[in-house]
Amino acid sequence: MIENVKILNTEILSDNWYTLKKITYTYTLKDGSSQTQDREAYDRGNGATILLYNKEQQTVILTRQFRLPTYINGNSSGMLIEACAGLLDKDNAEDCIKRETEEETGYKVTEVRKIFEAYMSPGSVTEILHFFVAAYSKSMKVNEGGGLEHEQENIEVMEISIDRAMQMIDSGEIMDGKTIILLQYVKLHNLL
Repeated sequence: MIENVKILNTEILSDNWYTLKKITYTYTLKDGSSQTQDREAYDRGNGATILLYNKEQQTVILTRQFRLPTYINGNSSGMLIEACAGLLDKDNAEDCIKRETEEETGYKVTEVRKIFEAYMSPGSVTEILHFFVAAYSKSMKVNEGGGLEHEQENIEVMEISIDRAMQMIDSGEIMDGKTIILLQYVKLHNLL
């Protein structure tokens, strides 16, 4: 067990896009000894993600967009298939995900259900991600989606069957953690 964590020093390494900090801290181990460590933590704010599903059609709405970190880590196209998501900025999680859903997918949802919160990369990123699901229908489509031009978003909207989405996890076409979790959630809870 670790007790008595004390931050000794915080140094900002980068404050360009988000904030990268080097933190020196000490803590007490269960044998009473203390240990000092240096770690880097990336603070990009908290976020929200949602999976839209249509029970009658047995379909889900996903997005595809270029993700530079995946490209530099070997994803030859850099394209990633994902559930809709965005940073909270100054919004609460529910308002954020409703806004992001309309911007990215073109669907205006009014009823969303929060299912849980999770840290997605706790070894280096401070972000807590709020997970949501919502039913959708064709009547909710208010625009083409694709993201906001001033945010340099270039998002493809995909409507696919849940069976195909699950196959895409097995084949490696879907490799995004939050998306895999949401797809498995709708299957485990018989939403589709």
